[in-house]
Amino acid sequence: MTQNCLGKIRSHYARFSEKEKKIANYILEQPEQIIHSTINEVADDLNVADATVFRFCKRIGFKGYQAMKIALAAEIMTPIQQIHEEIAETDNEKTIAEKIFRSNVRTLENTLQILESNAIEKAVKLLMKADKVQFYGTGGSSVVAMDAFHKFVRTGIKTFAFIDSHFQLMSASQLTKQDVAVVISHSGTNKDTMNILNTAKANGAKTIGITGFPKSPLSQNVDVSLYTSSEETEYRSEALASRIGQLSLIDALYVNVMIANKDASKHSLEKVRDAIAETRI
Repeated sequence: MTQNCLGKIRSHYARFSEKEKKIANYILEQPEQIIHSTINEVADDLNVADATVFRFCKRIGFKGYQAMKIALAAEIMTPIQQIHEEIAETDNEKTIAEKIFRSNVRTLENTLQILESNAIEKAVKLLMKADKVQFYGTGGSSVVAMDAFHKFVRTGIKTFAFIDSHFQLMSASQLTKQDVAVVISHSGTNKDTMNILNTAKANGAKTIGITGFPKSPLSQNVDVSLYTSSEETEYRSEALASRIGQLSLIDALYVNVMIANKDASKHSLEKVRDAIAETRI
């Protein structure tokens, strides 16, 4: 999926270095000036090297500064309404609903932009080889962990998840080298979550992290990191908005595992359906 220049900058923003954020702010605040400036002029204005600006363009997916300028020019000269819109007190119920849906679409598009094929491939391989998979998340992320359990129990892989953080910690203490812990935390800094991760690692379990920040303790200490990207609004925190990205990453992992282990997955899925059908008789 192709995304516009400003959208790419916003989706990567939380992961930029300080110099990259400086360039990002410059572009976001005055995009019209960028399309009439050379790379040397931008570098001089920001007091950075030309190479730094060039690397920034590569970082957000363009071949160079000129390619970025072309994309930016096409974007700002086209009267396209921004997907992400602030909710106003004067908005009616339908308008608010539309803006929420558009915001969710934006979260999914931004998350897809930063999804690394190598990372999701590694995560799927770890899950496929696991004797047991545990999903962990505290607070709002515990809901995502339970959703992951609800899906992965259909794969035939031994899968568990608990709402209570103490139960999570106890279950992490029983993991082995043959198991995988999937730890979910938007900030990647939650103390309880990190205790669970450290306990799982101490027992030799492989670890997958789903977070919004690559420089967070969670991201830095798992075997595989998967990232979400979202924007905060007046009525929804960034963490709340990121949840739809987290759920979609879980869906992507689940479907990949089901396809890779097609025969066993089909048998397991039939058993689940039969068990549910019996309760309806």
